[in-house]
Amino acid sequence: MGAFFSKQVERRKAIRTQKKLLCDLKDKGSADFPGCDHCVDDRKNWMSTLALDKLHVNQIVWPGTHDSATNKIGIPFISRPFARTQSLSIYKQLVMGTRVLDIRVQKDGRVCHGILVSCNVDVVINDVKKFLSETQSEIIILEIRTEFGHDDPPDFDKYLENQLGEYLIHQDDSVFNKTVAELLPKRVICVWKPRKSPQPKHGSPLWSAGYLKDNWVDTDLPETKFESNMKHLSEQPPVTSRKYFYRVENTVTPQADNPVVCVKPVTNRIRPYSRLFIKECICRGHGDRLQIYSTDFIDEDFVDACIGLTNARIEG
Repeated sequence: MGAFFSKQVERRKAIRTQKKLLCDLKDKGSADFPGCDHCVDDRKNWMSTLALDKLHVNQIVWPGTHDSATNKIGIPFISRPFARTQSLSIYKQLVMGTRVLDIRVQKDGRVCHGILVSCNVDVVINDVKKFLSETQSEIIILEIRTEFGHDDPPDFDKYLENQLGEYLIHQDDSVFNKTVAELLPKRVICVWKPRKSPQPKHGSPLWSAGYLKDNWVDTDLPETKFESNMKHLSEQPPVTSRKYFYRVENTVTPQADNPVVCVKPVTNRIRPYSRLFIKECICRGHGDRLQIYSTDFIDEDFVDACIGLTNARIEG
Protein backbone atom coordinates (compact mmCIF):
# COMPACT_ATOMS: atom_id res chain seq x y z
CA MET A 1 0.00 0.00 0.00
CA GLY A 2 2.86 2.36 0.86
CA ALA A 3 4.44 1.80 -2.55
CA PHE A 4 1.13 2.62 -4.25
CA PHE A 5 0.76 5.94 -2.41
CA SER A 6 4.39 6.79 -3.04
CA LYS A 7 3.88 6.19 -6.75
CA GLN A 8 0.79 8.40 -6.79
CA VAL A 9 2.66 11.22 -5.03
CA GLU A 10 5.37 11.01 -7.68
CA ARG A 11 2.75 11.05 -10.44
CA ARG A 12 1.14 14.18 -8.96
CA LYS A 13 4.56 15.81 -8.87
CA ALA A 14 5.26 14.87 -12.49
CA ILE A 15 1.94 16.32 -13.64
CA ARG A 16 2.55 19.59 -11.76
CA THR A 17 6.06 19.83 -13.19
CA GLN A 18 4.90 19.21 -16.74
CA LYS A 19 2.05 21.71 -16.51
CA LYS A 20 4.54 24.29 -15.25
CA LEU A 21 6.91 23.57 -18.16
CA LEU A 22 4.12 24.32 -20.65
CA CYS A 23 3.01 27.37 -18.69
CA ASP A 24 6.59 28.72 -18.61
CA LEU A 25 6.99 28.08 -22.34
CA LYS A 26 3.77 30.00 -22.96
CA ASP A 27 4.96 32.90 -20.77
CA LYS A 28 8.40 33.07 -22.39
CA GLY A 29 7.25 35.07 -25.39
CA SER A 30 4.42 36.05 -27.66
CA ALA A 31 1.95 33.34 -28.63
CA ASP A 32 1.47 35.01 -32.02
CA PHE A 33 1.69 33.07 -35.27
CA PRO A 34 0.66 33.94 -38.83
CA GLY A 35 -3.11 34.39 -38.87
CA CYS A 36 -3.51 34.22 -35.08
CA ASP A 37 -5.64 37.38 -35.06
CA HIS A 38 -7.82 36.38 -38.03
CA CYS A 39 -11.44 37.25 -37.32
CA VAL A 40 -13.96 34.45 -37.98
CA ASP A 41 -17.50 35.76 -38.42
CA ASP A 42 -19.17 32.58 -39.70
CA ARG A 43 -17.65 29.34 -38.46
CA LYS A 44 -20.45 27.29 -39.98
CA ASN A 45 -19.36 28.41 -43.46
CA TRP A 46 -15.73 29.27 -42.81
CA MET A 47 -14.31 27.60 -45.90
CA SER A 48 -16.68 29.56 -48.12
CA THR A 49 -15.38 32.82 -46.58
CA LEU A 50 -11.89 32.03 -47.93
CA ALA A 51 -10.80 32.07 -51.57
CA LEU A 52 -12.06 28.63 -52.67
CA ASP A 53 -10.21 28.79 -55.98
CA LYS A 54 -6.95 29.36 -54.08
CA LEU A 55 -7.58 27.11 -51.07
CA HIS A 56 -5.81 23.82 -51.80
CA VAL A 57 -6.73 20.72 -49.80
CA ASN A 58 -3.14 20.35 -48.60
CA GLN A 59 -3.07 23.96 -47.33
CA ILE A 60 -5.96 23.57 -44.92
CA VAL A 61 -5.30 23.29 -41.19
CA TRP A 62 -8.28 21.06 -40.43
CA PRO A 63 -9.86 21.51 -36.97
CA GLY A 64 -10.89 18.07 -35.75
CA THR A 65 -12.38 16.29 -32.77
CA HIS A 66 -11.10 13.18 -31.01
CA ASP A 67 -13.69 10.43 -30.39
CA SER A 68 -16.21 12.78 -31.93
CA ALA A 69 -19.52 11.03 -31.19
CA THR A 70 -19.20 10.49 -27.44
CA ASN A 71 -21.38 13.36 -26.17
CA LYS A 72 -24.09 10.89 -25.04
CA ILE A 73 -21.98 7.79 -24.45
CA GLY A 74 -22.53 5.53 -21.44
CA ILE A 75 -24.75 6.34 -18.47
CA PRO A 76 -24.96 10.00 -17.33
CA PHE A 77 -22.96 10.74 -14.14
CA ILE A 78 -21.94 7.06 -13.87
CA SER A 79 -19.91 5.77 -16.83
CA ARG A 80 -20.15 8.80 -19.14
CA PRO A 81 -17.36 10.87 -17.50
CA PHE A 82 -14.87 8.06 -18.18
CA ALA A 83 -15.43 8.04 -21.97
CA ARG A 84 -16.99 11.35 -22.96
CA THR A 85 -14.53 13.47 -24.94
CA GLN A 86 -16.99 15.89 -26.59
CA SER A 87 -19.94 17.79 -25.13
CA LEU A 88 -21.54 18.72 -28.47
CA SER A 89 -23.44 16.67 -31.03
CA ILE A 90 -21.83 16.01 -34.41
CA TYR A 91 -24.07 18.63 -36.02
CA LYS A 92 -23.13 21.30 -33.45
CA GLN A 93 -19.44 20.48 -33.84
CA LEU A 94 -19.70 21.00 -37.59
CA VAL A 95 -21.58 24.27 -37.12
CA MET A 96 -18.81 25.42 -34.76
CA GLY A 97 -16.26 24.77 -37.51
CA THR A 98 -15.03 21.21 -36.94
CA ARG A 99 -14.09 19.60 -40.26
CA VAL A 100 -12.54 16.26 -39.23
CA LEU A 101 -14.61 13.67 -37.36
CA ASP A 102 -13.27 10.57 -35.60
CA ILE A 103 -16.03 7.96 -35.28
CA ARG A 104 -15.61 4.51 -33.66
CA VAL A 105 -18.12 1.73 -34.29
CA GLN A 106 -18.75 -1.87 -33.25
CA LYS A 107 -20.31 -4.83 -35.04
CA ASP A 108 -23.94 -3.79 -34.49
CA GLY A 109 -23.31 -0.32 -35.97
CA ARG A 110 -23.39 1.52 -32.67
CA VAL A 111 -20.85 4.18 -31.82
CA CYS A 112 -18.54 3.08 -29.03
CA HIS A 113 -15.46 4.04 -27.02
CA GLY A 114 -13.90 0.89 -25.65
CA ILE A 115 -16.65 -1.12 -23.97
CA LEU A 116 -19.06 1.82 -23.61
CA VAL A 117 -21.65 2.44 -26.30
CA SER A 118 -23.65 5.37 -27.57
CA CYS A 119 -26.07 6.01 -30.43
CA ASN A 120 -26.40 4.10 -33.68
CA VAL A 121 -24.07 5.43 -36.37
CA ASP A 122 -27.20 6.58 -38.27
CA VAL A 123 -27.36 9.53 -35.85
CA VAL A 124 -23.87 10.60 -36.91
CA ILE A 125 -24.58 10.23 -40.62
CA ASN A 126 -27.86 12.15 -40.33
CA ASP A 127 -26.09 15.01 -38.54
CA VAL A 128 -23.45 15.10 -41.27
CA LYS A 129 -26.09 15.14 -44.01
CA LYS A 130 -28.08 17.85 -42.23
CA PHE A 131 -24.99 20.04 -42.09
CA LEU A 132 -24.12 19.38 -45.73
CA SER A 133 -27.67 20.28 -46.79
CA GLU A 134 -27.38 23.65 -45.03
CA THR A 135 -23.98 24.61 -46.49
CA GLN A 136 -22.50 24.71 -49.97
CA SER A 137 -18.70 24.80 -49.83
CA GLU A 138 -17.60 23.04 -46.64
CA ILE A 139 -15.44 19.91 -47.05
CA ILE A 140 -15.48 17.28 -44.27
CA ILE A 141 -13.03 14.48 -43.53
CA LEU A 142 -15.10 11.69 -41.97
CA GLU A 143 -12.96 8.96 -40.43
CA ILE A 144 -14.89 5.87 -39.33
CA ARG A 145 -13.08 2.93 -37.81
CA THR A 146 -13.97 -0.31 -36.09
CA GLU A 147 -13.04 0.17 -32.44
CA PHE A 148 -10.12 -1.88 -31.10
CA GLY A 149 -11.28 -5.28 -29.87
CA HIS A 150 -14.51 -5.23 -31.89
CA ASP A 151 -15.59 -6.85 -35.17
CA ASP A 152 -16.45 -4.87 -38.29
CA PRO A 153 -20.11 -4.06 -38.96
CA PRO A 154 -21.15 -6.26 -41.92
CA ASP A 155 -21.21 -4.56 -45.35
CA PHE A 156 -20.38 -1.24 -43.74
CA ASP A 157 -18.64 0.09 -46.84
CA LYS A 158 -21.87 -0.37 -48.79
CA TYR A 159 -23.81 1.39 -46.03
CA LEU A 160 -21.49 4.43 -46.18
CA GLU A 161 -21.66 4.57 -49.97
CA ASN A 162 -25.46 4.38 -49.95
CA GLN A 163 -25.81 7.05 -47.28
CA LEU A 164 -23.21 9.55 -48.57
CA GLY A 165 -22.82 8.63 -52.24
CA GLU A 166 -23.73 12.01 -53.74
CA TYR A 167 -21.23 13.79 -51.47
CA LEU A 168 -18.28 11.39 -51.60
CA ILE A 169 -14.93 12.51 -53.00
CA HIS A 170 -13.37 9.33 -54.42
CA GLN A 171 -9.97 8.05 -53.30
CA ASP A 172 -7.43 9.70 -55.58
CA ASP A 173 -3.93 11.08 -54.84
CA SER A 174 -4.60 14.09 -57.07
CA VAL A 175 -7.13 15.39 -54.51
CA PHE A 176 -4.33 16.72 -52.30
CA ASN A 177 -3.23 19.23 -54.93
CA LYS A 178 -6.74 20.34 -55.88
CA THR A 179 -8.54 23.41 -54.61
CA VAL A 180 -11.82 23.23 -52.74
CA ALA A 181 -13.48 24.83 -55.76
CA GLU A 182 -12.25 21.97 -57.97
CA LEU A 183 -13.75 19.33 -55.64
CA LEU A 184 -17.20 20.85 -55.34
CA PRO A 185 -20.01 19.82 -55.36
CA LYS A 186 -18.47 16.69 -53.75
CA ARG A 187 -17.98 17.39 -50.05
CA VAL A 188 -16.86 14.36 -48.00
CA ILE A 189 -13.56 12.51 -47.82
CA CYS A 190 -14.67 9.35 -45.99
CA VAL A 191 -11.84 7.24 -44.57
CA TRP A 192 -13.09 3.75 -43.65
CA LYS A 193 -10.76 1.76 -41.37
CA PRO A 194 -12.09 -1.79 -40.85
CA ARG A 195 -10.17 -4.20 -38.64
CA LYS A 196 -10.64 -7.35 -40.78
CA SER A 197 -12.69 -6.43 -43.86
CA PRO A 198 -10.86 -5.42 -47.07
CA GLN A 199 -9.56 -1.86 -47.27
CA PRO A 200 -11.09 0.47 -49.88
CA LYS A 201 -9.10 0.43 -53.12
CA HIS A 202 -7.82 3.25 -55.32
CA GLY A 203 -10.71 4.93 -57.10
CA SER A 204 -13.22 3.73 -54.51
CA PRO A 205 -15.78 6.18 -53.08
CA LEU A 206 -14.11 5.51 -49.70
CA TRP A 207 -10.50 6.09 -48.64
CA SER A 208 -8.23 3.50 -47.04
CA ALA A 209 -6.52 3.74 -43.65
CA GLY A 210 -3.15 4.79 -45.05
CA TYR A 211 -4.55 8.15 -46.10
CA LEU A 212 -5.07 9.34 -42.52
CA LYS A 213 -2.10 8.75 -40.23
CA ASP A 214 -1.15 9.75 -36.70
CA ASN A 215 1.15 8.68 -33.88
CA TRP A 216 -1.00 8.15 -30.82
CA VAL A 217 0.89 8.45 -27.53
CA ASP A 218 -1.06 7.08 -24.56
CA THR A 219 -0.13 9.37 -21.67
CA ASP A 220 -1.73 11.68 -19.15
CA LEU A 221 1.39 13.87 -18.95
CA PRO A 222 0.82 17.08 -20.93
CA GLU A 223 4.39 18.13 -21.74
CA THR A 224 5.27 14.56 -22.71
CA LYS A 225 2.37 14.58 -25.20
CA PHE A 226 3.18 18.10 -26.43
CA GLU A 227 6.80 17.21 -27.23
CA SER A 228 5.89 13.81 -28.65
CA ASN A 229 3.41 15.49 -30.99
CA MET A 230 6.15 17.90 -32.06
CA LYS A 231 8.69 15.13 -32.65
CA HIS A 232 6.36 12.98 -34.76
CA LEU A 233 5.17 16.00 -36.73
CA SER A 234 8.76 17.03 -37.47
CA GLU A 235 9.35 13.60 -39.04
CA GLN A 236 6.59 14.09 -41.63
CA PRO A 237 7.17 15.57 -45.10
CA PRO A 238 5.73 19.05 -45.71
CA VAL A 239 2.02 19.06 -46.58
CA THR A 240 2.79 20.04 -50.17
CA SER A 241 4.79 16.87 -50.82
CA ARG A 242 2.78 14.13 -49.11
CA LYS A 243 -0.21 12.18 -50.32
CA TYR A 244 -1.88 11.47 -46.99
CA PHE A 245 -3.37 13.43 -44.14
CA TYR A 246 -1.43 13.58 -40.87
CA ARG A 247 -3.16 14.27 -37.57
CA VAL A 248 -1.85 15.74 -34.33
CA GLU A 249 -4.15 15.48 -31.29
CA ASN A 250 -4.04 18.07 -28.52
CA THR A 251 -5.20 15.51 -25.93
CA VAL A 252 -3.97 13.50 -22.99
CA THR A 253 -5.57 10.28 -21.79
CA PRO A 254 -6.58 9.05 -18.32
CA GLN A 255 -4.47 6.14 -17.10
CA ALA A 256 -5.88 3.15 -15.24
CA ASP A 257 -3.24 3.33 -12.48
CA ASN A 258 -4.07 6.95 -11.65
CA PRO A 259 -6.88 8.10 -9.32
CA VAL A 260 -8.05 10.72 -11.84
CA VAL A 261 -9.74 8.70 -14.59
CA CYS A 262 -12.45 11.10 -15.81
CA VAL A 263 -11.58 12.47 -19.24
CA LYS A 264 -12.28 16.18 -18.79
CA PRO A 265 -9.97 17.04 -15.86
CA VAL A 266 -7.17 15.01 -17.43
CA THR A 267 -7.40 16.38 -20.97
CA ASN A 268 -7.72 19.92 -19.58
CA ARG A 269 -4.04 19.62 -18.65
CA ILE A 270 -3.14 20.23 -22.31
CA ARG A 271 -6.17 21.95 -23.87
CA PRO A 272 -5.08 25.53 -22.99
CA TYR A 273 -1.89 25.07 -25.02
CA SER A 274 -3.31 24.52 -28.52
CA ARG A 275 -2.22 27.95 -29.80
CA LEU A 276 1.16 27.50 -28.14
CA PHE A 277 1.62 24.26 -30.08
CA ILE A 278 0.89 26.03 -33.39
CA LYS A 279 3.31 28.82 -32.50
CA GLU A 280 6.03 26.34 -31.49
CA CYS A 281 5.51 24.35 -34.71
CA ILE A 282 6.32 27.48 -36.67
CA CYS A 283 9.20 28.61 -34.42
CA ARG A 284 10.83 25.16 -34.66
CA GLY A 285 10.45 25.01 -38.44
CA HIS A 286 7.59 22.50 -38.64
CA GLY A 287 4.75 24.86 -39.52
CA ASP A 288 4.60 23.52 -43.08
CA ARG A 289 3.81 20.03 -41.71
CA LEU A 290 0.76 20.83 -39.57
CA GLN A 291 -2.45 19.61 -41.20
CA ILE A 292 -5.17 17.94 -39.10
CA TYR A 293 -5.27 19.29 -35.55
CA SER A 294 -7.76 17.58 -33.22
CA THR A 295 -8.87 18.09 -29.65
CA ASP A 296 -11.24 16.95 -26.94
CA PHE A 297 -14.14 19.28 -26.05
CA ILE A 298 -13.58 21.52 -29.06
CA ASP A 299 -14.28 25.23 -28.67
CA GLU A 300 -14.39 28.36 -30.84
CA ASP A 301 -10.85 29.50 -30.02
CA PHE A 302 -9.37 26.19 -31.20
CA VAL A 303 -11.33 26.43 -34.46
CA ASP A 304 -10.34 30.08 -34.97
CA ALA A 305 -6.65 29.26 -34.56
CA CYS A 306 -6.84 26.60 -37.30
CA ILE A 307 -8.81 28.88 -39.63
CA GLY A 308 -6.40 31.75 -39.02
CA LEU A 309 -3.34 29.71 -39.98
CA THR A 310 -5.19 28.36 -43.02
CA ASN A 311 -5.96 31.89 -44.15
CA ALA A 312 -2.33 32.92 -43.63
CA ARG A 313 -1.22 30.04 -45.85
CA ILE A 314 -3.48 31.24 -48.65
CA GLU A 315 -2.11 34.76 -48.33
CA GLY A 316 1.44 33.43 -48.32
